[in-house]
Amino acid sequence: MDACGYPVAVMPSAKGQVPETHAHFIGTYWGATSSPFCCEIVESADAYLFAGPIFNDYSSVGYSLLIKKEKAVLLEPYRVTIGNGPAFGGVLMKDFLEALSKKVKLNTTAYDNFLRMYVPPGQIVANPESVAPLTVNVLFKHIQDMLTSTTAVLAETGDSWFNCQKLKLPEGCGYEFQMQYGSIGWAVGALLGYAQATEKRVIACIGDGSFQVTVQDISTMIRNGQNNVIFLINNGGYTIEVEIHDGPYNIIKNWDYCGLVDAFHNGEGKCWTVKATTEKELVAAIDKACGEKKEDLVFIECILHKDDTSKELLEWGTRVSAANSRPPNPQ
Repeated sequence: MDACGYPVAVMPSAKGQVPETHAHFIGTYWGATSSPFCCEIVESADAYLFAGPIFNDYSSVGYSLLIKKEKAVLLEPYRVTIGNGPAFGGVLMKDFLEALSKKVKLNTTAYDNFLRMYVPPGQIVANPESVAPLTVNVLFKHIQDMLTSTTAVLAETGDSWFNCQKLKLPEGCGYEFQMQYGSIGWAVGALLGYAQATEKRVIACIGDGSFQVTVQDISTMIRNGQNNVIFLINNGGYTIEVEIHDGPYNIIKNWDYCGLVDAFHNGEGKCWTVKATTEKELVAAIDKACGEKKEDLVFIECILHKDDTSKELLEWGTRVSAANSRPPNPQ
């Protein structure tokens, strides 16, 4: 990255593996759901180097990436493929990148072009006294403000994929999510394991549908004294599935989520739950979570409208739905 001067993007599963404070970082490359201006820079390039890519239906947004294989260098852990061939096996990724950094010529042309066209995205204006119904954009505005080098983000399958991808990670802030299998319910168990292994305070964004699959791991988090912050996004169902293929099966039974976590707590260990329906309630909850409850496991249930989603999910869901319904490929 330092040697070439090229713009650097991550595919969604690699968020957090490249410092977002790097001088030439341009965001997430995820086809039509990429960071602003990132997709155009990548797909219009004369050539591109992909280190460790996985091009499945989800990462390729329904196989809609406009990547030409003849212009690509595909670097896998033990193989390098140049265009349509040849492929060189037995080459370690780290060895190839180290050698390439000594050979490549500095060329900032593409990054300079990115800077010329880039327009910063609009910012949500915080209103800590607002009693209007809470929205997704307001929620993630305040989650962004929580991030430091001592925190980590964990995003569950669903709209949290897209909203968390848009978070700007400070230097040292961790990030985890699982996309290759789209495993709804992954995040609760993953949060238990990740928090047990890190000294960072983990901020998890989990949808209500996903939460219902693996909720019992909350009990072990409390027993182990974890101080995670869980934002339970209660919008009444499997929102990501609605955008792929809608139907009544995507609507779930609503729970008293705070009451359930309180039952797991049962007066043993440190745990605090609260429900937020407005920005004012959310701000108060976050202030307490980061203040007097900073050593507790904090559970914030956020009540959102069922149709309140990111624009990226609407785009992604439409394209994945089209890919899922296509005739089988005879190959």
